[in-house]
Amino acid sequence: MSDRIRRPQPATMWAGALFFGAFLWSAPVPAQVAAPASAASATPLNSAMDDRLFYQLLIGEMALGSGDAGSAYELILDAARRTRDEGLFRRAVDIALRSRAGDQALAASRAWRLALPASVDAVRMQLQILLALNRKDGLDEPLRALLTLVPPMERPGLISALPRFLQRAGDARGVAALMEDALKPYRELEATRVPVRVALGRAWLEAGDVDRALALAREAQALDANSPGPALLAMELMRQRPQAEALVSNYLVRPDAEPQLRLAYVRVLTAAQRYADAVAQLQTLTRQQPTLAPPFLSLGALHLELKQAKEGEAALQRYIELVQPQLAAAPPAPDTALSSTESEDDDLPSRPEQGLVQAWLMLAQSAEQRGDFRTAETWLAKVGDPRRALEVQTRRASILARQGKVAQARELIHQVPEKDADDARAKLAAEAGVLRDAKRWREAYDVLAGASQRFTEDTDLLYEQAMMAEKLSRLDDMEQLLRRVITLKPDNAHAHNALGYSLADRGQRLPEARQLVQRALELLPGDPFITDSLGWVEFRLGNREEAVRLLRSAYAARPDVEIAAHLGEVLWAMGQRDEARVVWREARTRDAANDVLRETLARLRVDL
Repeated sequence: MSDRIRRPQPATMWAGALFFGAFLWSAPVPAQVAAPASAASATPLNSAMDDRLFYQLLIGEMALGSGDAGSAYELILDAARRTRDEGLFRRAVDIALRSRAGDQALAASRAWRLALPASVDAVRMQLQILLALNRKDGLDEPLRALLTLVPPMERPGLISALPRFLQRAGDARGVAALMEDALKPYRELEATRVPVRVALGRAWLEAGDVDRALALAREAQALDANSPGPALLAMELMRQRPQAEALVSNYLVRPDAEPQLRLAYVRVLTAAQRYADAVAQLQTLTRQQPTLAPPFLSLGALHLELKQAKEGEAALQRYIELVQPQLAAAPPAPDTALSSTESEDDDLPSRPEQGLVQAWLMLAQSAEQRGDFRTAETWLAKVGDPRRALEVQTRRASILARQGKVAQARELIHQVPEKDADDARAKLAAEAGVLRDAKRWREAYDVLAGASQRFTEDTDLLYEQAMMAEKLSRLDDMEQLLRRVITLKPDNAHAHNALGYSLADRGQRLPEARQLVQRALELLPGDPFITDSLGWVEFRLGNREEAVRLLRSAYAARPDVEIAAHLGEVLWAMGQRDEARVVWREARTRDAANDVLRETLARLRVDL
C-alpha cells in the first residue's frame, strides 16, 4: 500500500478585519484642551478645563482607582455630556467595558451619538458593543448611519470589511439579509457597486448560499474586470464550486494582476495539492517580479515536493541570493513571540530570517536525498536558531540512518532538550519518522505505540501507528487504529481514505471501500491522492472507464509517481499499453526507486 496516498500531506514549507476589544485611552483630557502653545505663539489659547471639570475628572479617576467603577463611569459620562468631548465619551465606554457592564457601555455610546450626531467613532463604537452583546435587532440603524457618515473615499473599504465585522452576530443568514438592505443605496453607485457585490457574496457564502455568492462574484467581475475583489471571493468559492476558478483565471491573465493575489491563489492550489498548477503560477510571478524573494521560496518547496530536485535547489538558491542582502542591510530584531516549534500547517515563513532558515533546511533535505551528505551537513551547520534544534537534529539523524547508523540516529534525537509535553511528542514523532524512512517498521511501530499510550487522543500519532501496522501486515490492528482516528476526529479525510484504499487494494468489502473514499473526497474535494484512491476502488470494482477518468484527473493535478503507477496499470489492463509505458517512463524519471512503481512493473512483467 502506498504511504503517500494514505498519509496526510504536510503543508508546503513556504485582511484586516474590524474587531471588538478593550479600548485603551490616554489621560481623559477634553479634546478642547490642546497641547500648550509654543513660547513664540502670539495669542495664548484658553483652556476648557474649568474648576468644576478638573475636580470632576480627578474624583472620577480616584473613584476608579479605588475600585468604584460605577461612580467613575457616572462622573466621566456626565463630564462628557457637558463638554461634548469625544475623548471623555471614549473614557466612559472604556470604564464600562473594563467593568463588563455592557448595558452601561451601550448607554454611553448612545449618549455620545446624541451629543455628536456626525461622529463616525461613536457609531462604530455602538455597533461594536451591540455585536459584543449579541443585540442583532439593534444593528440596522447604526449600520446605515455608519455607511452614511463615513467619508466617501473610505466607504468602499468599509463595505468590504462588513462581512467579517458582522460575523460576531452569529446569524449568518440574518447578517446577509441585513447587509442586503443596508447596502441598497450603494449597489449601483460607481464607486461602491463592485465592493457591495463582493461583500454580499462573502456574506451569502458564509450563510451557505454558494450559488448566490457565485452569481454576485460574476456580476462584480463583469462590472470591473480590473478589480481583485471578485477573484478573491472566487478563491473562497472554488472548493464548493470549481467553476469559480474561471473568475480567478480571468483576473490573473492581466499583466497588472496583484502579486499578492497570485500568491493567495498559489496557497489555494497548494492546499488542494495541485502542485503543478501552483508551480506554473509561481513561475509566472517570478518572471514578472524577478527580485521578489518569497515566491522563490514557495517555488523551491513545490519543486522538491514534486521530486524536481534540480529546479527546487535553483529556486531556493535564488531566494537566498535575494534575501541575504536584505538581512545584512536590516538585521532582524529578536522575536520572543515565536513558539519553539512550528505547526505542520504553517505557510512558508513570511519574514526573511525565518525563510532563510527554511531554505537551508530544505536544501539540506534535498542534498540528503541525493546522497550528498557532506553538502547536507554544510546547510544544516548554517542553522543557529535553537528553536529549530529538533528539525536540524532530525535531518542529521536521517543522514545517519541512511548510512545504516540507526542507533546513533535515534540517540541524536533523544539528546534534543524538551521543555514540555509538546516537545516530547515532537521528538517521538521525529524518531518514528526516521525509523519509518529507514524501513525499520517494527521499531517505528513500537515508538508510535508508546507515544499513543502517552498521548491517547492524538490522531496524528494513531494514524502513523496504523500505517506502520499495515507495513507489518497487522491489518486488523491497522483498521482498529484508523477507526479510532475516525471516532476521535470524524472529519479526518486521510483516515477515511487510508481505510478505503486498504480495503480496495486487497479487493475486500469494495462497496464499503467506495463509501469511505467518497466520504474522504467530500471532506477534501479535489484532493488528487483521494481521487487516485477512488479511481483505484472503481478499477477493483471493474469500472475501468470511470477509473481511468478519475486517475487521469488525479495525475493532471498532481503528477505523482504512485498515481502514475495506478494510471499506468489501468491503461495496461484496458489494452492502451503504449500510453501506459509513457506514463510509467515519465514517473520513473522522477523516482526510479519508488516501491509502488517497482512492484507494479514487476507484477505485470513490464520491461520499460
